[in-house]
Amino acid sequence: MPETHHLRPRAHFTTASTWLNDPNGLVLVDGTYHLFFQTNPDGAVWGTMSWGHATSQDLITWVEQPVALRHNGSEAIYSGSVVVDHDNTSGFGEPSDDAPTLVAVYTSHYEPHAPRGGTEAQSLAWSRDGGTTWTTYPDNPVLDRGSSDFRDPKVFWHRPTASWVMVAVEALERQVVVYRSWDLRTWEHASTFGPAGSTEGVWECPDLFEVPVAGTDGTAWVLVASVGAGGPAGGSGTQWWVGSFDGVTFAPAGAGPPPVRWLDHGPDHYAAVSFDNTPGRRLMVGWAGNWAYATDVPTSPWVGVMSLAREVDLVRTSEGPALRQRPVLPAHADVARHTRAVPAEGVATLTLTTDEGRDPLVVTVDAAAGVLVLDRSRCGDQLGGPFSGVATAPLVAQAPAGPTVDVLVVVDGCVVEVYAQGGLVTLTAQVFPSAMLTTATWT
Repeated sequence: MPETHHLRPRAHFTTASTWLNDPNGLVLVDGTYHLFFQTNPDGAVWGTMSWGHATSQDLITWVEQPVALRHNGSEAIYSGSVVVDHDNTSGFGEPSDDAPTLVAVYTSHYEPHAPRGGTEAQSLAWSRDGGTTWTTYPDNPVLDRGSSDFRDPKVFWHRPTASWVMVAVEALERQVVVYRSWDLRTWEHASTFGPAGSTEGVWECPDLFEVPVAGTDGTAWVLVASVGAGGPAGGSGTQWWVGSFDGVTFAPAGAGPPPVRWLDHGPDHYAAVSFDNTPGRRLMVGWAGNWAYATDVPTSPWVGVMSLAREVDLVRTSEGPALRQRPVLPAHADVARHTRAVPAEGVATLTLTTDEGRDPLVVTVDAAAGVLVLDRSRCGDQLGGPFSGVATAPLVAQAPAGPTVDVLVVVDGCVVEVYAQGGLVTLTAQVFPSAMLTTATWT
């Protein structure tokens, strides 16, 4: 396949020439953001899963680093997280170290021919040089349920109980399982959440974090879980719940079964997880992809792209707390941005095309009907199946933004991200036009 330079994003991370999917181990260390991710070091197709690595000073300009954790022939390195072990609770650090130890908690996916073959368990590795090199813990795995689909540990320090908390999934059971530890090596089961919300697809890549509620002195906890099918635009997606967490149990807010709420209503936002060690900010990155067609995208020599980083919090609305996501998009970011404030009873349509007027991508803000629409059905390669068509998102009723509905459309190579109502509504999609989408017309 010829190289597709016009589809290569400038501000969304892609690898040079390999496969990429879920973000892993997002962490800030001494002013540098680290993005680890699922990759195949041997090519641009899914397989031999390992942890790739990239770094950035601003979350926009990324430098790809050598592979961090590599498939060893009998064990694939599936998704997980990285924490900064400030107090050396794990004992992996040394008194002479100039910086705290980083600990990666990841899923060991054991190949059928290996010991524990066909199962998944949680393992550790550590770095004492800021994430450049890693040492695998010799007593791995540290948590084994004997399950074939127990994966994707997201770990964080819970200060009120002075303990580490892990959320992982029993994917086929559609459950988030919560574990606790004091040293990252020995874990005890604390609670289980689910099934709940969307259960059509397997659950993956959970996260649990506390965020402020804007305009108040309060906070609330958000639980995230991705689903492999049944997403809002077809295929995979990411759902979330708001509630409380006492260090043991996540309790969703409200009475009765919690409703399905989507982190992003577009077809291409999956496995979104947050950074560790960013005091005062909660930053998330997702994979801008969809398992329904991820292996068919026409990019070369790379396959797979990350979303922009998003700063998240909660906002009070008439429908209850809503998750607000605002892109980290400094002025120097080399992307096209299109903005409009639409009157509360009005409609505005943005049409993006190539210089020759081909491959239209259409974004419509219908404030009167309370809906945001993205139509990529005529924008270049269609791939067939669930890729084609129209994605819609309901606008948030009585959002505190005033008499207009604001919209920001970010276009960067093969990725389009739409933010409405100050980020209360988001919609992310991949597009594959024949040339760059350089012409923008509002009507």
